[in-house]
Amino acid sequence: MRPSSLLPALLIGLAAAGVALAQDIPGKPPPSNAPGFRPAPTGFPPLPTAKPPPLAGAPAPVVAGKPGAPPPGPPAGTGRTLSTGTGFVIAPGRALTNHHVVNECRGLRLRNAAGTEAPVRVLASDRERDLALLEVPENVGPPLAFRREGSLRRGEGVVTYGFPLAGLLSSGPTLTTGEISALAGLGDNQRQFQISAPVQPGNSGGPLLDMAGNVVGVIVSKLNAQRVAQRTGDIPQNVNFAVKGSEALEFLRRHGVTPRFAEGTPRTAPEVGEIAHPSVLFLRCLG
Repeated sequence: MRPSSLLPALLIGLAAAGVALAQDIPGKPPPSNAPGFRPAPTGFPPLPTAKPPPLAGAPAPVVAGKPGAPPPGPPAGTGRTLSTGTGFVIAPGRALTNHHVVNECRGLRLRNAAGTEAPVRVLASDRERDLALLEVPENVGPPLAFRREGSLRRGEGVVTYGFPLAGLLSSGPTLTTGEISALAGLGDNQRQFQISAPVQPGNSGGPLLDMAGNVVGVIVSKLNAQRVAQRTGDIPQNVNFAVKGSEALEFLRRHGVTPRFAEGTPRTAPEVGEIAHPSVLFLRCLG
């Protein structure tokens, strides 16, 4: 077996299996008069409407899985939550996530920062880049701006914002910080960055932000520490991956989306989280 054929087995896709992790969450989301929105069903994690949560950098338990493959679901469309992930608004009525978050879903629903829910339609998907373009209500949240095209450097600070292990960890979004560790992914994949910011299943499709609050990538996977340890005898620490912002921009332009660009001044991590908060979406893949 060639070494390259082993690479997928060393990655963990970051779509969280909703069947195993879903829990009933007490309380009701705030009311909304937005057209097309309705209250979320019981068990759908509520989102805070205030400031984002404090930093969460502690390692979480590893959840094994195969990148790009959805968890097994029921034989027919039952409306059951198969998995959860993250997306973010990139233009009016448009959002971005990973291909493996939406692949083979019979239905897809979002929950925004205001605590309202709406159906989602997949407009385009790219398996190679692991990106998907979504149609969402235009009032679901403000678009995040991309960093003007230019090179990121190793060691630059980055922030992630998403919904890891929904129903097991915090019911709201989680913010983590880290750095750009390498300018390529596993096996020298030039479409990805390696990052040190901790991510877990459920972070899939969330934004990777620079310290000015601009999008520089899309969270996609992490190294399977168990399998690496079996092969090397050592447990890797904080080896995670994001699709490069340049790949996301090429994908969006190919499908007729013109994203916003910004530069901005450096901010603190909590300030970056406050920029991301109204634009990041909790996604449920339905079977």
